[in-house]
Amino acid sequence: MTGTDTRQLAALRPRLPSPLHEVADGRFERHGVRLLLKRDDLIHPELVGNKWRKLAPNLATADGRTVVTFGGAYSNHLRAAAAAGRLLGVPTVGVVRGQELAGLPLNPSLARCAADGMRLHFVDRSTYRRKSEPETLAALLRAAGAEGAVVVPEGGSNADAVRGCRALGEELGTHADVAAVACGTGGTLAGLAAGLPRGRRALGIPVLKGGFLGGDIRRLQERAFGGPRGDWSLEDRFHHGGYARTTPGLDAFAADFEHRHGLPVERVYVAKMLYALLALTEEGAFPRGTTLAAVVTGRPFP
Repeated sequence: MTGTDTRQLAALRPRLPSPLHEVADGRFERHGVRLLLKRDDLIHPELVGNKWRKLAPNLATADGRTVVTFGGAYSNHLRAAAAAGRLLGVPTVGVVRGQELAGLPLNPSLARCAADGMRLHFVDRSTYRRKSEPETLAALLRAAGAEGAVVVPEGGSNADAVRGCRALGEELGTHADVAAVACGTGGTLAGLAAGLPRGRRALGIPVLKGGFLGGDIRRLQERAFGGPRGDWSLEDRFHHGGYARTTPGLDAFAADFEHRHGLPVERVYVAKMLYALLALTEEGAFPRGTTLAAVVTGRPFP
């Protein structure tokens, strides 16, 4: 792409600000809590949810160069990056965790990436864990034939992405007392918190185990804004076993929410966030009169 990048992005016609809908749910109402859904899943049919907010700023600065990014075999981020590359004419390379996958048929997620023109480069898990080390990254780029590429981190969370997600908090403004989002790498929460007005807070629901995310979010805000921004916290109890893992209880909750509200509930992120909000409401974590905004960051694949 060239200096017209922002116009090319606008030509994709993102639906911004994304819709904000109130849902009637007696399980929340009996505790005096209102529930709003911030429908970021409706921003764009292919660059869904926070993927638009995080990828658009990065792609706008690519200036025609190849974009290299990272993810696992079922990464929503890789699929979104591949789709963005196709839509905008940007070459993309996906570095995929798991060398053992290289000789196997592509799963539906990676097949979608390949169909959108993304070149896949598989690496062993030990190397993947060290991908942020300068020497390892340089070797990965050489091996992938992508030296000189724009590197977008796993999950898309960097300073540009965090600044892009600040608009999410600005769109919510004073509509909600608490804005909740599921967290993988923390970039969306870091930006959301920065965009909310004083007196409103952001709540992150990590979908991975480990308890490491707080430090990552602080570092992201430091890089994006020069220091901490906004009022935010994390609830680490609702990962349901870890990334992309589920439980019968979570599946039943998601199916029931879909039936009640006609919303297809993505299981890796969105279901865990909604489950957490109901559990916290029933625990009395939110005073009566609280308005919650649940950010719907994606939809089920395919």
